[in-house]
Amino acid sequence: MPEEMRVETMELCVTACEKFATNNENAAKMIKETMDKKFGSSWHVVIGEGFGFEITHEVKNLLYMFFGGSLAVCVWKCS
Repeated sequence: MPEEMRVETMELCVTACEKFATNNENAAKMIKETMDKKFGSSWHVVIGEGFGFEITHEVKNLLYMFFGGSLAVCVWKCS
C-alpha cells in the first residue's frame, strides 16, 4: 500500500480491534465499510488467529498485520 493509505488503514484496524475486542466479525465489518467508503468498493477483511490464506489482490492494495500479539488482520482489494 502507499504509505499514507497504509498508515490510515493500520490506524483503522487498531481502532476496530480495540472497539470490538470480543467480536472479530464486527471489527472486520467496520474496517471493510470504512475502506469501501474511503478508497472505493471491493475491499475484503479477515481477522483472527491461526489462519492461512491465498488471495488475489490488486497491486498496492494489501495489508497484513498483527494486533496485540497473535490477532492477525488481512485487508485487501480485489474487484
